[in-house]
Amino acid sequence: MRIYLLALNPTDSVTEGFLPAAARLGLDVTLLTDQPDAHRRTYPEIEILECDVRDFHAVVTRISTHHRPHAVFTNSDHLQTQAALAADYFGLPGKDWWVTLRTKDKAEMRRHLASVGADTVWSTEVTDPADLTSLDVPYPCVVKPREGVASEDVVLVRGFEELVACCTEIRSRRPRAALVIEEHLPGELYTLETLGDGHVRLVLGGFHTEVSPPPYFIEERMTFVPAHPEPVVAQVLAQLDALGVGFGACHTEFVVHEGRARIIEVNYRAIGDQCDLLLARLLEIPLFELILRTHLGERMPSDLGARRDGAARLEYPCAESPGTLTAAPAATELTVDEVQLTYRPLRQVGERHEVYRTNRDYLGVVRATGTDQEAVDKAVAAFLAGQRWEIQR
Repeated sequence: MRIYLLALNPTDSVTEGFLPAAARLGLDVTLLTDQPDAHRRTYPEIEILECDVRDFHAVVTRISTHHRPHAVFTNSDHLQTQAALAADYFGLPGKDWWVTLRTKDKAEMRRHLASVGADTVWSTEVTDPADLTSLDVPYPCVVKPREGVASEDVVLVRGFEELVACCTEIRSRRPRAALVIEEHLPGELYTLETLGDGHVRLVLGGFHTEVSPPPYFIEERMTFVPAHPEPVVAQVLAQLDALGVGFGACHTEFVVHEGRARIIEVNYRAIGDQCDLLLARLLEIPLFELILRTHLGERMPSDLGARRDGAARLEYPCAESPGTLTAAPAATELTVDEVQLTYRPLRQVGERHEVYRTNRDYLGVVRATGTDQEAVDKAVAAFLAGQRWEIQR
């Protein structure tokens, strides 16, 4: 059986998760990408074909002129609609393209939730900063690209002059990007991780996310939450139902304020930044195989037999200044007081970068699992205290 996997740049989710899972399932993999050289350096044993994967017509043509497909899959935020359209064209299981579109497009997501009475957030699209003068914006508000990812160019704004300056600056770097301005939703930030086959949807748990101080929203620390309160889960699932989400993996970010859960964004794919790798280890389930199986048309069991006594934390040391990384710890695997700790560098010594105010500032990721949250937190804190990252301007 052949699976076509659509990708842009190489990611840990694909390299360490989905490709090994496909091999364990005995699948033949053809990877379609617009960056073939980068992928060939990362996994030269995989069949890699160059393709304009942002163009669904190019994807359909590339597949139809190659081997017969049994599944079309992507874990990329940017390629969900293209994969959904291609799967539908070939009569294969997949996500509904209109659902992938309305979840990727943050403005359309707000409009749809409001139109069906699921939630109403003050929100508008802006393509020209000159239009801001006619808007009655509630402050503080949040500015974000309509189809952005990884908190890039997501900024908290407290007044009109600041709003104009922020929109103008973002548009100077991203002249074609439509921006969304929406009211700031107060509350603690969490995630809900779900997996469905179109008939059954299972909740895998979630994370409590700690972000950088305003005005930016860099995710700095994630603590596993085995089960959110039932009323909170019910509210989030109702909003996902309103959007039509129910097939494959979904990573939903939401805030809770005074018992009310409100979606921030829906990422219709598996959680990234190595959280998916941690989940598979923590829950002791074949997470990546399960996701691929749904795209092969297989039904999920009603109970995955996931381990429920786990505790976990991820932490992302970030670059705070631009420059060249001159010293950093190497990849590490440790066991400390029954806590399994893994460190992986995300930036190589000798690389020069600016400061982006997104997860592109991550220098590495620490992920730790155990059965006691206090022990997990202590192990992560001790590890980080003993490491050194140096950046020279």
